[in-house]
Amino acid sequence: MAKRGVIAVVGATGAQGGGLVQAILADPTHSYSVRALTRHTASDKAKALADLGATVVHADLDDVASLTSAFRGAHGAYGVTNFWEHFSPERELAQAKNLAMAARAAELEHFVWSTLENTRQWIPVDDPRMPTLHDKYKVPHFDAKGEADRYFSDLRVPTTFLLTSFYWDNFIHFGMGPKPDTEGALGITLPMADMRLPGIAAEDIGKCAYGVFRRGLSSVGKRIGIAGEHLTGREMAAAFTRVLGRQVRYNAVPAAAYRQFGFPGADDLGNMFQFKCEFNDYFCGARDVAEARKLNPALQSFEQWLESNKNRIPLT
Repeated sequence: MAKRGVIAVVGATGAQGGGLVQAILADPTHSYSVRALTRHTASDKAKALADLGATVVHADLDDVASLTSAFRGAHGAYGVTNFWEHFSPERELAQAKNLAMAARAAELEHFVWSTLENTRQWIPVDDPRMPTLHDKYKVPHFDAKGEADRYFSDLRVPTTFLLTSFYWDNFIHFGMGPKPDTEGALGITLPMADMRLPGIAAEDIGKCAYGVFRRGLSSVGKRIGIAGEHLTGREMAAAFTRVLGRQVRYNAVPAAAYRQFGFPGADDLGNMFQFKCEFNDYFCGARDVAEARKLNPALQSFEQWLESNKNRIPLT
C-alpha cells in the first residue's frame, strides 16, 4: 500500500489513542504517518511518542481552533473523549461537537469516532427501571457519546462510528480487579448476573481503529462494534484463577447494590451494567469478535491479556 498521509490521533498519550499511535508506528508498510495530539506536549509520554517517530502536536478538546489546526492537512483523525476526567456529560458533548466542527473545517477524508450507545433509546429518562442521573441521563458516559453521533452526521463529516467495549484494563486502573474478602479469598464483583460482558484490551481498540483506516473509505458511514471476547463473570473469574494461580470467585450483585458502592461513578456504572444485562443479546450482537479480529489480527483474548498484565493487577 502506498503512503496515504497523516492520521491525527486525539488522546495519543491515553489508552485508545496510544494503541492507535503504536499500531501506526509499528506498521512495516509505513502506510501512514502519525500526528499525536495532546494537551501536554512536554510530558514524558508525549516525549516517548516523539522518540518513537510520532509528530507531537498540541491540541485541546475544549478548543475547537486548536483541534482544527492540528487536523489540517491530515488524511484522517481518531476522536475519543474521556468522561472520567471530569464526570460531565455536557462537557463531553461539547468536546465531541468541537471534534466534529474541527474535522469538517479541516476537510478530513476519514474520521473514526470512538462512541457508545445512547441508552435512552432503550430506557427513556422517565423509565423507573433505573435512576436518572445528571437530570437527563441514564448512563451518562454512554449517553453523551451516543448523542454526540449526530454532530458528525449533521456536519457531514465522513465518519466511521466505532462502538467500543468494556476495558479489561479496568481490572488494573478502575479498582475492579480481584479483592480479598475478610478471609483473604479473592473475588471479582460485577452486577452482570450470568450474562456475557463484551470486553477488550484498551490497546486493541486503537489497533482495530487502525484496521478501519487501512480498510479505507468503504467504512465511512458505518457502525462497527468490536470486542476481544464475550465472557460471563464466572468465565473471567476462572481465567483469573488459571493465570494468577490463586482461586478467584465471581460475586454477582444486583445493579442497585453496585450503585451504592460509593466510589465516584458507581451510579453510572451500575446503570451501565444493568443496561448491558437487560439488553444483553443486542449489546453482544453489536460487538463482533470476528470483525474485530479482521481489523486487528493480533486481537488478544482475555486470558492472553491477563498473562501479559498479571503483575500490574492489584490484589489488595
